[in-house]
Amino acid sequence: MRLDSVRGDRIANTAQQIPVAFANVDASAWLDIARVAHAQGGRLIAMWGAATSGSMRSVSAAYECVDGVLWVQFVADGGYPDLSTLFPCASRMQRAIHDLTGLRAHGASDWRPWLNHGNWPGDYFPLLKEGAGVERFESCEMNYPFVQVAGDGVHEIAVGPIHAGVIEPGHFRFSVVGEKVLRLEERLGYVHRGVELLFERTPALAGHRLAGRIAGDSTVAFAWAYCMALEQAWRVAVPACALRMRALLLERERVANHLGDLGALGNDAGFAFGLAQFSRLKEDWIRMNERVFGHRNLMDRIVPGGVAVGIAPEHVDAMGAQCGQISRDVAGLRRIYDEQSGLQDRFSGTGHLGAEVAAHFGVRGMAARASGQSFDVRAALGVQPYDAVQIEPASDTRGDVAARVAVRFAEIEESLRLIQAWLAAPANGPLSIAVAPGDSAARGVGWVEGWRGDVFVALELDAHGAIARCHCHDPSWQNWPALEHAIIGNIVPDFPLINKSFNLNYAGHDL
Repeated sequence: MRLDSVRGDRIANTAQQIPVAFANVDASAWLDIARVAHAQGGRLIAMWGAATSGSMRSVSAAYECVDGVLWVQFVADGGYPDLSTLFPCASRMQRAIHDLTGLRAHGASDWRPWLNHGNWPGDYFPLLKEGAGVERFESCEMNYPFVQVAGDGVHEIAVGPIHAGVIEPGHFRFSVVGEKVLRLEERLGYVHRGVELLFERTPALAGHRLAGRIAGDSTVAFAWAYCMALEQAWRVAVPACALRMRALLLERERVANHLGDLGALGNDAGFAFGLAQFSRLKEDWIRMNERVFGHRNLMDRIVPGGVAVGIAPEHVDAMGAQCGQISRDVAGLRRIYDEQSGLQDRFSGTGHLGAEVAAHFGVRGMAARASGQSFDVRAALGVQPYDAVQIEPASDTRGDVAARVAVRFAEIEESLRLIQAWLAAPANGPLSIAVAPGDSAARGVGWVEGWRGDVFVALELDAHGAIARCHCHDPSWQNWPALEHAIIGNIVPDFPLINKSFNLNYAGHDL
């Protein structure tokens, strides 16, 4: 689907922002657009609800188009047509919309609560304006009706929501025969923090700080997506040097996470040597972040209008040398991983996710590219500064843990190449530009290829420059249901390995 195929308003954008069309629709057009998007291979990026003063409520959907993003909004006080029959990933989003706004999708088959775990009454909706955030309730954990599997020898294994160590809470309900998994159902939403309401109480020029704290492992991706949306809304052109610096930070974030995951995957398969070596490389990598940019995880380095810090001349050569050393070390470790028979026996064929299933759930990012889906926001839309480099998205068709490991290795190498290219680019020019609020209500969209997949931000600002609504979307919304499918037919002890091969987000998913 292309943006010009839908009647709507173009949101102002530059070569450094995502092309966006916005359309206000009725119930009929809401469903028609979804059908066209589905028929033409489009993907539902995100769904979210909003409430204004009084009883007015709306629901929005963002669709991935060939040439950008289509943002559709429907004033839906009486509810709105269900999209889950066309886009299965919509089901949990619609459940979250109901928990927050009270809006129901007509025709939806699943109305179990998603974010509300008994922390507020069923007739209280946090995003409604009147009294939002004032009430206090006694928490009362509700009995959640997991789908049950019947049959001879079938029993359930409940894991979580409390896990060992620092793992965030999530409940996994396995239906098994012996060790073989017949079904997995997840219950998440335990770390809902009210981020969306908090955005409405945050100055627009400080929103990047909140966005960057949605998920600590994706702070660069969320902060850049927020700033991109703000800059589009207020028609700000970021200096070229600052854009290159943002991209460099994003690739450093990608490398850090892939290094950590490759070590953890080796460890989950009983290969502790891999954990030790990749942990050493990741530690060296993030120590360089602190040395050059002042923060190990690069938090608050991206700001509206540009970046908060540049690279001192004496650090350019050090970073380039580190990229070369990491490249050599990772290549050597990849040979070891490929040649370690015990490791490959655990990786190969485990947690298979086929291309059709990945497309069915709308999976994106590293997990999709390991299942034959090659989409990458950086390559597909080529916004600055990615338009000046030839992005080569890593891909694999096997769809198993081995494929997701191989994609991580390939993405590290590609990110190192991009970092070195930007280090070699001219460093002259401003690193930021002053950002002044607009004088009218405005919208903007940010869409960034984070290390886990595409991070999306939809921002609405009022005529005074305050945040009226900000919705941030993590690709884990689409990828968690796919994980439920990937475990089917595997044995229970393989779940930690399969789970780590996706490494999905709890906090960024729950907001």
